[in-house]
Amino acid sequence: MNVWEILAALGRSYLFVLAALLPILNPAATAPIFLGMTEGASVSTRRLLARRIARNTFLLLVGSMLVGSYVLDFFGISLPIVRVGGGLIVATAAWRLLSSTQQPLDQGTGIAEAFTAEQASRQAFYPLTFPISCGPGSIATAITVGVTLPNPRMTLSLASLSGGVLALASVGVLMYFAFRYAQHLLRPLGEAGTVVFLRLSAFILLCLGVQIVWVGASELLLEVMTRAGQTGP
Repeated sequence: MNVWEILAALGRSYLFVLAALLPILNPAATAPIFLGMTEGASVSTRRLLARRIARNTFLLLVGSMLVGSYVLDFFGISLPIVRVGGGLIVATAAWRLLSSTQQPLDQGTGIAEAFTAEQASRQAFYPLTFPISCGPGSIATAITVGVTLPNPRMTLSLASLSGGVLALASVGVLMYFAFRYAQHLLRPLGEAGTVVFLRLSAFILLCLGVQIVWVGASELLLEVMTRAGQTGP
């Protein structure tokens, strides 16, 4: 086996994982949600959150890709169940963001003082990493991708898994920069335009959560109908 085969396997898996997960994660579209849920936080706190969310997303996706299928098999949990449960969480978080009222200036100052680094660390994983930044769709995709990467040849299998991990690291870096500079990206919209964009993003996130629940429920219903047909007369 030559080096070119190993590099080719690494490159293919890198592009495959990146193409599969980046459109689902879509850090640029999630950045406005991040801004809305950290309203009142200082620049340094948001920088800390962006770093922790990117790190948590990377670790969560790596774990899902490498051992996610084994964990689900151990507990007897199917991917449709993961989609339904995660979709409900996404829809609930989006509804809270969509129905929240805009805070007056004096209250916004109080929120900014209360949004400390300790509070940020508590919210870094839930709900900011899961399910907002890395939801059930991303986890299900990572698990599916992880099943397809291994190769009968050990060297190529390691190269493919390494390429997948590098792709997830790249996604984490892109997510960090998208969240880190989200406020600068939305600044041209102005205050009123940013509020409208945040509400629209929250509504899209709500629709996404409902869609995830619908896909999971449809798969469960199809499975029930299939089993009923197999056990029928």
